[in-house]
Amino acid sequence: MRAPSPWRSPTGGPSGTDPGPTMPRELVLILDFGSQYTQLIARRVREQGVYSEIVPGTTPIAEIARRGPRALILSGSPASGYRTQAPTPDPAIYDLGRPLLGICYGFQVTAQALGGEVARAERAEYGTATFVQDARSALFSGVPKRFRAWMSHGDEVRSLPAGWTRVAHTANCRFAAARHERLPYHLIQF
Repeated sequence: MRAPSPWRSPTGGPSGTDPGPTMPRELVLILDFGSQYTQLIARRVREQGVYSEIVPGTTPIAEIARRGPRALILSGSPASGYRTQAPTPDPAIYDLGRPLLGICYGFQVTAQALGGEVARAERAEYGTATFVQDARSALFSGVPKRFRAWMSHGDEVRSLPAGWTRVAHTANCRFAAARHERLPYHLIQF
């Protein structure tokens, strides 16, 4: 039998993601589009001493704003973002001005929502790939220019929206990471 969770939400109820007495109460909201790694992402955020919650990727902006997140993470997904039935975030999230990290599918739906092009990859990537940085990014501060990263995608961003800069590529992925030129928005394909 499992012991009850020691974690409590800010309202006092069990949540599994509570900051506890030493963790700051600033919230990172993770929009989940069905990634097998969403729980791992939340755990890694908490391991950095930051409170996180997971909500469906299609959560309306009113609910997101009510929660008052300090930052947003858009997860990966088994879906293809360019298909008509693909789950998408409320487009108003891009007007919040909060730091945003799009991971894999989160990269693709963000690029597409803001005017970029997403399509089936010419060569799908599954496994490790050499990630090569092309431009500076605060997200990769202190990280080697080249490193191995886990890639798992059959779709790719073919062109970035206006106002975005490519940060990195792999041998098979022209846009492995990107950043907005003015806003604290970062996108990674791995």
